[in-house]
Amino acid sequence: MTMKTTVLRLTLFALLMGAVATVPALAGSAVIGSVAGSMNASVGGQSLLPNTTIFSGDSLQVRDGVAVIAVGNNSRVVFGRDTVASFLRDSNEVTVLLSKGSVSLLHPTEGTLMRVKAGDVSIAPAAGFKSLGEVAMLNGSLVISAKEGSLQVNDHGATKNVAKGQTIVLTPKTAADTKGACCGGGGSTALEVAAVGAGGVAAILAGVALSRAGKANTNSLAAISAANSATAAASAATAAANAATSQAAAATSAANEAAFLAACGADYYKEGNTASASQMFGGSQCPSYNPGTPIP
Repeated sequence: MTMKTTVLRLTLFALLMGAVATVPALAGSAVIGSVAGSMNASVGGQSLLPNTTIFSGDSLQVRDGVAVIAVGNNSRVVFGRDTVASFLRDSNEVTVLLSKGSVSLLHPTEGTLMRVKAGDVSIAPAAGFKSLGEVAMLNGSLVISAKEGSLQVNDHGATKNVAKGQTIVLTPKTAADTKGACCGGGGSTALEVAAVGAGGVAAILAGVALSRAGKANTNSLAAISAANSATAAASAATAAANAATSQAAAATSAANEAAFLAACGADYYKEGNTASASQMFGGSQCPSYNPGTPIP
């Protein structure tokens, strides 16, 4: 075996080992989905842009805004304002680890299984149903609502089904016992849940549309700028018109005064009195003249 052949084989072996070592790293960066729309949101400190790919292990933060992640063909995950969450993916499902805030799940009858975990509580859409569920952390409690379909809630090994239209609230004192959960439908808790979860479907639809709203937003800002410029120009024109009106009024007044004085002078030198001038100008009094003095 020549030295050249030996070097070539060692090089190929090194490349092969490098490729094998890369597989676990790629597996650890499994794709979660892509950004359908966002506003005031970031991943890993970087602003979240439409069509950005989200990977397992990524950490999401939403400030005063919203973020929508498309998972698979038809599933959507919507994150509300003041939310912090991260993602995990295995071969069968996508898990959202909710640390703070709220998340809505839109899951079709079939597709990648999605799950939300908040502490020791796990929430997933029930199999075989098109589901829309909302999970929110509120004042130390966990509020879980099923808007469509139903949700399976696993709390420390105990499983509870949340049917369409139902809401349960798990608190730290009752988290180990779902019998202590409060079902929505009345009382102040229902009002708090409504404040957190109201408009979930609208939020999903609006969030998906965010990816197409950038151009409209730009056009809107341009229109506002143009309107402001037009308003400024109109204000300047109004000020100029007011100044011109004032000047015209002053000129008219000066012209009227000059005509009156001229009439007074003509009467005085022709008739020796100012009768006609006073009559012409509505009884106004002409200045008194002393003979031999110039006309004022």
